Amino acid sequence: MTTSSLNTTRVFTLSDFDFDLPPALIAQHPAPERSGSRLLDGTHATAVDRIFRDLPTLLQAGDLVVFNDTRVMNARLFGEKPTGGKLELLIERVLGGNQVAAHMRVSKKPEIGTTVSLISAPGSNDHLSATLLGRWPDEQGPLFRFVLSNDAGDDPYTLMARHGHVPLPPYITHSDSAEDVQRYQTVFAKHPGAVAAPTAALHFDETLLARMDAMGVQRAHVTLHVGAGTFQPVKTENLAEHQMHSEWYDVPAATQQAIADCRARGGRVVAVGTTSVRTLESWARTGQTTGDTRIFITPGFDFKVVDALVTNFHLPKSSLMMLVSAFAGHAHIMALYQHAITRAYRFFSYGDAMLLVRSPAT
Repeated sequence: MTTSSLNTTRVFTLSDFDFDLPPALIAQHPAPERSGSRLLDGTHATAVDRIFRDLPTLLQAGDLVVFNDTRVMNARLFGEKPTGGKLELLIERVLGGNQVAAHMRVSKKPEIGTTVSLISAPGSNDHLSATLLGRWPDEQGPLFRFVLSNDAGDDPYTLMARHGHVPLPPYITHSDSAEDVQRYQTVFAKHPGAVAAPTAALHFDETLLARMDAMGVQRAHVTLHVGAGTFQPVKTENLAEHQMHSEWYDVPAATQQAIADCRARGGRVVAVGTTSVRTLESWARTGQTTGDTRIFITPGFDFKVVDALVTNFHLPKSSLMMLVSAFAGHAHIMALYQHAITRAYRFFSYGDAMLLVRSPAT
């Protein structure tokens, strides 16, 4: 039997990626130390419980570890309409010309052309506003297009950095704090544009990175600006009917060369996070080094680049559950998740991590 026939023997549906998660296991705060979180070693048939700082012992000299260097924007802004009604914006993308595309939470949507007042940072006398221009990316689009302005004429990135709030995921119940400003951001975050952190990379600190460098593990970066759609569950039982959200990515020339060099020396490409996987495999599939991707990775997917994956634990029925199942095998993933629940691992963005290798069947 060929590999392709193995990959297509079973037709997976949405229910195959469901599991029961005790709410108490959803991490509300990060571990005291980034690399002090737990690491479930899923590289063998039987799960092995480790600490994240053990990761270098599972890597080899010559491996290439690929990180997503996106930077989370303070993308959540609060304000009110001229009528006094409260409003919340979650800025998904900066468009240029001080225009942004945003999710809007409001009891009654304002009319096009309405200017709403946004709340500035405590102690600031800055007058910040947003004018609704229409929907995005078209008249039926799911997002809303606004132009942001303040007294100084600052660009949206500056305005968000000064007045915005950390866009914590919907399953984290507290308001953002000084801890979140620091910890819901990787230590190497560089390019602003994400509304959600590449959470597997949150476990890496400077000490751990230095240990990897010292043992000859190479590093490279891609950029994928994680969108709010990463938290949306798949709702169609037939996976082929699901419409993936769009995210912008970039694979720099230096990273392309680093991957070629890794292959030449026989090393492994280790992706940190599903966002790095989606970026690398989008590039491999299309040849497009920068642009938007809607790649939807489900069991049977033919991986071209990634050999190993560091990832957090994902939401039931999510596209990311499907991605890790495609990568390491559905049965193996479901067994690892059951092990993690039994051992009280911490789940989701501020939770623990796991290390996977690509299943021979993929």
